[in-house]
Amino acid sequence: MKIEDIAVTAAKALDAKRGKDIVVLRVEEMTVITDYMVIATGHSAIQVKALAENVEEELAKQDVFVKRKEGMSEGRWIVLDYGDVMVHIFGEKEREYYRLEHLWSGENNRIEVEFDPEETEA
Repeated sequence: MKIEDIAVTAAKALDAKRGKDIVVLRVEEMTVITDYMVIATGHSAIQVKALAENVEEELAKQDVFVKRKEGMSEGRWIVLDYGDVMVHIFGEKEREYYRLEHLWSGENNRIEVEFDPEETEA
């Protein structure tokens, strides 16, 4: 699986559980930490955790497994580290405060993801 495909699969897994404001950024030229960042918002701690769990499940189906994760117990900001892809799932207040997409936005580094409206769970 290509690195960008991992990021897109994570974004689609977030969308499937009604994650909000999903952004995929290519940051390989900006940092050595990772190549892609996927950022999303959940409306509650319970949803933030459910979003993270769905990303893990969907990527595991593709034999891609999280290397490290932080924040699962609190559910305000969860980071799933897949090495070349980092997934950040925020509560609404945390997303507004940290503004990661503004910090890591560069010239033409946003990856457009087409979400299937029928894939989103009610």
